[in-house]
Amino acid sequence: MKIHYYGAVMMIALGLGGLFPAVVAAQEPDKKDEPAKKEDPAKLISPTAGYLEVWNDTGRKLIGMVEDFPEDKFDYRPMAGTRTFREAMLHAAGTVYYFQALLAGQAPPEGDPKPEAYKTRAALVAYVKQAIADGAAMITKAGDGSFSKPMLLGARHKENNPYSVWADLCEHTGEHYGQLVVYYRANGLVPPESRPKK
Repeated sequence: MKIHYYGAVMMIALGLGGLFPAVVAAQEPDKKDEPAKKEDPAKLISPTAGYLEVWNDTGRKLIGMVEDFPEDKFDYRPMAGTRTFREAMLHAAGTVYYFQALLAGQAPPEGDPKPEAYKTRAALVAYVKQAIADGAAMITKAGDGSFSKPMLLGARHKENNPYSVWADLCEHTGEHYGQLVVYYRANGLVPPESRPKK
């Protein structure tokens, strides 16, 4: 599932990314006097809760992008050989169904959803939201018990480390979120997550 074709694009992203942490830090209010928020101890040590938090946060960012990016630029691609915004979004969100099939002992689907089936913003938003919800349900259903033994994947029931499986799911989607940030910047746009908070 590792994607290598957009290395040059990601170099641009890395260069731009270094500009923002200092700005964000300077805008953060002083919270040293606020009492620490109490977290549920069970949640803090639950691997399911940890991966679910990462998955949902990345999903929230993807949904924010697909709801915000100009619809007339959905077929924009930063350079030849890369996916369009529409294709990249379908790939990033749709990876959940690749993992879903593997967990069910089935062969994963071949290729990504066809972009022509998601021509409008409404259709693309609905797909991304459903995929993120299905991913969260998949992680929740597996539960903490799935971390106590090897995870069997695919028709051949190959044994895998469960931590690695969930990390791969979250990392893959997160990598494509980072890629889509470049699509914003290349069009002179500021991604939703980088805008000043109101």
